[in-house]
Amino acid sequence: MTEKRVLVVEDEEPIRDLLRFRLSRAGYAVVPAATGAEARAAIADARPDVIVMDWMLPDISGLELTRELKRDPTTREIPIIMVTARAQEDDRVAGLEGGADDYVVKPFSPRELLARIKAVMRRGAVEEDEVLTAGRLVLDPASHRVMVDGEEVALAPTEFRLLKFFMEHPDRVYSRAQVLDRVWGGNVYIEERTVDVHIRRLRQALTPFGYDRLIRTVRGAGYGFSPDRA
Repeated sequence: MTEKRVLVVEDEEPIRDLLRFRLSRAGYAVVPAATGAEARAAIADARPDVIVMDWMLPDISGLELTRELKRDPTTREIPIIMVTARAQEDDRVAGLEGGADDYVVKPFSPRELLARIKAVMRRGAVEEDEVLTAGRLVLDPASHRVMVDGEEVALAPTEFRLLKFFMEHPDRVYSRAQVLDRVWGGNVYIEERTVDVHIRRLRQALTPFGYDRLIRTVRGAGYGFSPDRA
């Protein structure tokens, strides 16, 4: 299983080092950031699976950065746990209403934070081995196979990842840049038109089964997946 990436946004070095140590021991790949600018750069380089966010940062408040990330379609699904000394009820409400998925007050137990990280990553997440279906179209991540009525759909690895991404996020439209970020990774630099090529190949593979119509092109916006067309 791929190592989960945790972005720790914390300006206090002792706390940042403690979190890096404890999370690394728990099997996470930890990316530290001391400022909002460093956090943005880290997210652009490689999308984290979860963000641990301090409220008080030197260049921007963690709350405002959380709001910013939750407004952006490319980052809004990343779970964010706000870790802060602000313990008042109004602060908790502001943090959660601002988009934080959980709120932990300093001083905190590292064990509790680990449990909360596991919990937010489970919420609404599609398990890596969960079978995905749309009508008679079945995608099995464990066996890396796509089937229609028992007949295999021949897909190259990139088209498989592309279909899996769309089936995990039905009825939403993604721009080419967003598809590149989510399927190829934010640290890969290739032309956005590459997405068009692989969409065309994916449709060609699905055409004999009548499922090419599930991949929608939204003019001026991007691509989406409509399982109700199955």
